[in-house]
Amino acid sequence: MKGKSPADSAVEQNVYKVFPNDLNSKYTVFGGLVMGLCDRTALIVAERHSGHSCVTAAVDSLNFLAPAKSGETLIVKAAVNRTWRSSMEIGVHVAAENSFNGDRRHVVSAYLTFVALDENGAPVAVPAIVPQSDVEKRRYEKAGQRRDARLAMRTQNRD
Repeated sequence: MKGKSPADSAVEQNVYKVFPNDLNSKYTVFGGLVMGLCDRTALIVAERHSGHSCVTAAVDSLNFLAPAKSGETLIVKAAVNRTWRSSMEIGVHVAAENSFNGDRRHVVSAYLTFVALDENGAPVAVPAIVPQSDVEKRRYEKAGQRRDARLAMRTQNRD
């Protein structure tokens, strides 16, 4: 199976306009909405990369760095950081943009793991990721560290 670069399956810009019905009681965007956008965008990347249906296996982290507000546009970017046999880590970056002047600020970072499934629902091998840039190589290495920590935590939680 031939390897792919992260750019081959990346989502460069998934946009969502924030309206008043998307807000929580503090008049900022409801966190669950942003979590769903992260999961859906990462799913697109996982399915593009693998060529198969995928399911979310883990959310290693999802950090809210700043609030987003009504009238702003959420811009979601995602790419494969690393692959293993049947799983992939997808990194997600969400920015809030002022549509009038183009100012953007980073509001969410997330790392999600997906598993590719065949038509019978069994895990299936995915193409390797071949990082090209220094940034992609750093993300690749960090993804391995997160996976090691996740597997250690899973083992610890079984006891």
